[in-house]
Amino acid sequence: MTSTLRPAITTEAVRRPDRWLALSVLVLAVLLVAVDATVLGLATPYISEDLGPTGTQLLWIGDVYSFVIAGLLVSMGSLGDRVGRKRILLGGATAFGLLSVLNAYATSPEMMIAARALLGVAGATLMPATLALIRNLFHDPRERSAAVGIWGATASAGTAVGPVAGGFLLEHFWWGSVFLINLPVMVVLVLVGVKTLPESKNPNPGPWDLLSVLLSLVGMIAVVYAVKEAVGHGLTWEPLTAGLLGVAALHGFVRRQLTLPAPLLDMRLFRRRGFGGAVLADLLTVLGMSGLVFFLSQYLQLVQGRRPLEAGLAELPAAVGAVVAGLLAGRAARRFSVRAVVSGGLAAIGLALAALTTLTQTTGYPVLGAALLVVGVGAGFSFTVTADVILSSVPRGQAGAASAVSETAYELGAALGIAALGSIVTGVYRGFPAPAGTPGSAHESLGGAVEAAGRLPTAAGEEMLSSAREAFVNGLSVASGVGAAVLLAAAVAAWFLLREQRLENAGQGSLPQGARGTAGTTPTHPHPGDGRPRSS
Repeated sequence: MTSTLRPAITTEAVRRPDRWLALSVLVLAVLLVAVDATVLGLATPYISEDLGPTGTQLLWIGDVYSFVIAGLLVSMGSLGDRVGRKRILLGGATAFGLLSVLNAYATSPEMMIAARALLGVAGATLMPATLALIRNLFHDPRERSAAVGIWGATASAGTAVGPVAGGFLLEHFWWGSVFLINLPVMVVLVLVGVKTLPESKNPNPGPWDLLSVLLSLVGMIAVVYAVKEAVGHGLTWEPLTAGLLGVAALHGFVRRQLTLPAPLLDMRLFRRRGFGGAVLADLLTVLGMSGLVFFLSQYLQLVQGRRPLEAGLAELPAAVGAVVAGLLAGRAARRFSVRAVVSGGLAAIGLALAALTTLTQTTGYPVLGAALLVVGVGAGFSFTVTADVILSSVPRGQAGAASAVSETAYELGAALGIAALGSIVTGVYRGFPAPAGTPGSAHESLGGAVEAAGRLPTAAGEEMLSSAREAFVNGLSVASGVGAAVLLAAAVAAWFLLREQRLENAGQGSLPQGARGTAGTTPTHPHPGDGRPRSS
C-alpha cells in the first residue's frame, strides 16, 4: 500500500543521513561511463590495426554508442521514473559490465559495432538515473549544487583515469583489456548501491508508451545517420531519405507527447527559458568539442609517436581543469550569475579550440597542454551549472525525464559532432597524395596508413606516412576551427537564453513535493520514531 509524503514532514526529516555515501555510488556509475568513452579513443589505433575496419566502420565504432544512447535516454529516464531509478540503475550497471566483456573480445568490425550498440542500450539507463537520484537525495539547493559539482568532477576525473589506466593496459596487454576495467567498478557499484541507494520514482507515472519509445529511437538514429552520411559522402538519396524519416519520427514523437495524459517527456518543460537554454548550451558544447576528443588520442600516438601511457598522461590537463572548475561552479554562479559562468566557460572552450587550428605534426606540448587545460576549465564550469539549472527547473517526480533530456543533449551532441566533425577529418585525410602501390586501406584511416607503411619499401613508406600525417593534422585543424565557431555561437546564445536565470539558494524551493501538496517522490511512509521515509 502506498501514500504520498505527509505534509508534516519537514525538509530536515527527509534528509537521508547516508546521502553522501549514496552519492559515492552514483558517481561510480558516472565514472564507469566516462572511463569507457575515453579508453575507446586511446584504443582506436590498436582496434584499427587488429580488426582492419574501413574509415566508415571506424567512425561507426566511435559513434554508434552515442547514436543508440541518444535515442534511448529519454525513454530510459522515463522508465526509471516509472519502475524505480535505483532498480534501473543497478540493472543497467550490471548489463554494462557484462557487455564490456563482449566489447573486449570482439573479433570483427561488425561485431565491435554491434557490441558498442548494445553497450549504448545499457549506458542509456545509467546517467539519467544518477542525476534523478541526486535530485531526490539532496533537497537543499546548496547541497544539491555541491553534489552536482562532485558528479561532474567525477565524470571529468573519469576522462583522466581512462587514458592513464588504458595507456598502462595497452602497453602490457591487448586492446580488449581496456574494456575489462569496467568490471570491478560495476561490481563495487552494485554491491554498495544495493545497501545505500534509496528507491525513488514518480508515484503516478502512467503507462510507458512503447510507440513513443520507438519514435524517439528511430528519429534520433535516423537524423544522426543522415548528418553523418551527408557530411562524409554528400547529400545523396540515402541520407536524404534517412533524414526525412528521422524528422518525421521526431515530429510524431513531439505531437504524441503533447496529447498523452502521461507523456514520456513533458514538452512544456522547454517553455522554461532556463531549461531550454541549458539543454541547448550542452548540446552545442559537446558537438563542438567531440571532434577534438575523438581524434586527439590518434594525433598524440600516430602523429607525434607517443606511447599509450604517455598519450593518456598528456590529456590530463583537461580533466584536472574540469574537476577543479566543477567543484567551484555552483559558488561562482551564485556570486556572479548563471549566464556569466556558462557563457564564459563556453567562450573559453571556443578560444582554446581556435588556438588548436595552428596544430602541426611537431607542435610542442606546452601549447597543447595549455589549450586542454582551458577546455577543461570551461567545460567544468558550463556543464556543472547547466546540470544544476536543469535539475532545479522540474519537480522531483520528473527528475528522471529531465535528467534524460540533459543527457540526450550530451549524447546527441557527441553523435552529431563525431559524425560531422569526424567526417570532416576523414574527408580531408582521404585526399592525401600517396605513391603508387599504396594499399587502399591507407586512405581509410591513419591507423591503416601506419600499418600499410610497414609493408612498403622504407623510402616509399616514410613518404606515404608523412603525407598521411600531414593530411590528418590538416583535417583536425579544420574540425577544431568549426568546433570553435560552434562554441563561440553557443556562448552568445547562452548569454541571452540564460538571462535572469538564478540557482536556488538554501531554504528556497527545497520543501519536499509532498509538503506542497503534490507527490513528487517515491510513495513512502514515515518510519516510526525517526521521521525518516521508507519506500513501500
